[in-house]
Amino acid sequence: MKIGNIDLGPRPVMLAPMEDVTDRSFRLICKEQGADMVYTEFVSADALIRNIAATTRKLSIDPAERPVAIQIYGRDVASMVEAARIVEEAHPDILDINFGCPVKKVAGKGAGAGMLRDIPRMLEITRAVVDAVNIPVTVKTRLGWDHESKIIVELAERLQDCGIQALTVHGRTRSQMYTGEADWEMIARVKENPRLTIPLIGNGDITTPERAREAFDRYGVDGVMVGRASIGAPWIFRTMRQAVNGLDVTDITDAEKFSLLRRQIAESIDRIDEYRGILHIRRHLAASPLFKGIPHFRDTRIEMLRAETWADLDRILHRVETEILPQLGIRNQEL
Repeated sequence: MKIGNIDLGPRPVMLAPMEDVTDRSFRLICKEQGADMVYTEFVSADALIRNIAATTRKLSIDPAERPVAIQIYGRDVASMVEAARIVEEAHPDILDINFGCPVKKVAGKGAGAGMLRDIPRMLEITRAVVDAVNIPVTVKTRLGWDHESKIIVELAERLQDCGIQALTVHGRTRSQMYTGEADWEMIARVKENPRLTIPLIGNGDITTPERAREAFDRYGVDGVMVGRASIGAPWIFRTMRQAVNGLDVTDITDAEKFSLLRRQIAESIDRIDEYRGILHIRRHLAASPLFKGIPHFRDTRIEMLRAETWADLDRILHRVETEILPQLGIRNQEL
């Protein structure tokens, strides 16, 4: 699959853009574990133009994570164009436009998935951004605003006509947020449209190697994007790559997984500071499948998520790894 002149190879598996999750450290780890392309956190066009430090830091790219896409969102044509030009100076491989974020503080203000209620402006922004930069522009969006307005089949064509070079579709409407099941049959309808010639990337409920393979085999997408299933489990890209390539799926050891989590914690602390770095990483720890299925784990989990120093957190992780898990004997292969 190619996006412009960026060759991602056959059946690429990508890390989805996620706010407060896909920082540079996490992207690098996912890349090392097999992600074919990674995306930054969401970048607000308005904040970027105002040179807000927390936003400009999101443009920092490590050469080892390429190919990498920077994703921007906004609701104003002029600010999106200016932000796109600033992003281009950071030299990402791809510029992605976020027309899919469903959260109220974004969509409720008309940006992200809020653009699904103003298609003329969505298309105007897309055309203007494509014309403003010299790197490939892609779009990520949803099926529609709600169940009564699943417009993605026609919308995909119109976005293609604006000049984008790939489209990612999350198989839910904005009103669904992240509830219910992603509608992959609708994603397949987009792919089956003979007038759509750009690559189509499917997103939504890609949680296992088997589901990643099914997205290609059954629904015919050109690529898949993995979001929430990677939080606290960057090693999922290794097994997904094996599955989509038709190989036997063999996971890494629990010891290697703990090592990756410790690396994330340490790099988060180095990037910010000890207290805020640990706050940032708690979301990964809370979501990690390493701790799921452990009986009577509630008190330990609370202790882990309340830790405020690296020493305390490392002590808890060491106890889980060397005392609690060995008592369980053979672990579930999904953990």
